[in-house]
Amino acid sequence: MSSSTKSSSVKNTKRPTRARRRKSSIVKTHSPDELIKFYKDMLKIRRFEEKAGQMYGLGLIGGFCHLYIGQEAVVTGIQAALKSQDTVITTYRDHGHMLACGMEPRGVMAELTGRAGGYSAGKGGSMHMFSAEKNFYGGHGIVGANVPLGTGIAFAHKYQKDNGVCLTYFGDGAVNQGQVYEAFNMAALWKLPVLYIIENNQYGMGTSVKKASAVSDLFRHGESFGIPGMQVDGMDPIAVRDAGIEAATEVRGGKGPLILEMLTYRYRGHSMSDPAQYRSKNEVNEYKKKDPIEKLKNIILRKKILSEKKIINIENEIFNIIKNAAEFAEKSPLPSKDDLYEDVYA
Repeated sequence: MSSSTKSSSVKNTKRPTRARRRKSSIVKTHSPDELIKFYKDMLKIRRFEEKAGQMYGLGLIGGFCHLYIGQEAVVTGIQAALKSQDTVITTYRDHGHMLACGMEPRGVMAELTGRAGGYSAGKGGSMHMFSAEKNFYGGHGIVGANVPLGTGIAFAHKYQKDNGVCLTYFGDGAVNQGQVYEAFNMAALWKLPVLYIIENNQYGMGTSVKKASAVSDLFRHGESFGIPGMQVDGMDPIAVRDAGIEAATEVRGGKGPLILEMLTYRYRGHSMSDPAQYRSKNEVNEYKKKDPIEKLKNIILRKKILSEKKIINIENEIFNIIKNAAEFAEKSPLPSKDDLYEDVYA
């Protein structure tokens, strides 16, 4: 792994078409309220995913289910860099992104369980949920397929001149897909406002990045198109927020696409059916020492931003939100047979 995994370090590559090395303009300040919000948002995602794992084990969630446990700092930090007109699109590990966009846990959980009260009326399941209201254009089940779609959304932002940026998330397993590079080329050629966010959790399904990519510094994969990149500690929401603000500002300024590689880690298997025997317990435990939620909680307590009692109150509040979401999902009716013929366009 690169030495830039330290939370304070960010690797930059220049944009060759402008022949310069990007200078850091990282925002170094954060308010107590922001730290508390980060903690709440990450904890909500963690508890939601743990509950989803339980419900999958009980047979209440069918099909595939990819959990975001361990990676919560990425989407939480990036969300703090967004503006109201910005859009988000991601892959199938998407529950955390939905919650970060402001989608209701009850609607997401109902969709996971295939109920009519879900965001896609029970038809999308874990991997295919959308909310135009929240500018969330879906999780997508085909590896890398969302990258050209996100590039197209960025084209729409440019065409409509709304000053929006499309945040296009994908994993290290999608990096070497051909359609990803076709999208890079188009985005660079037309200077589209797209921020490509690679969530490098070290394993594409069961294969490590070093065994799959000739260049394992994934933020460099856009260099041949003149797309600069930054490598960021994806286990630190503050580092992610700061890098996200810098990157979004540049992309929004008409300079074209940019790549953010987030160095992160998933604690669970690739999906619920993956026992993850390709990695050691020691490796997982080493990453858990960097757990973003525990680290942030310790900072909040050490700086006396909140007391232990208030932290416990937050935990209880989120526990009840997720509990109610699960109960709502179980009580929500199944779609009717007639729904098969709704939303069919061809």
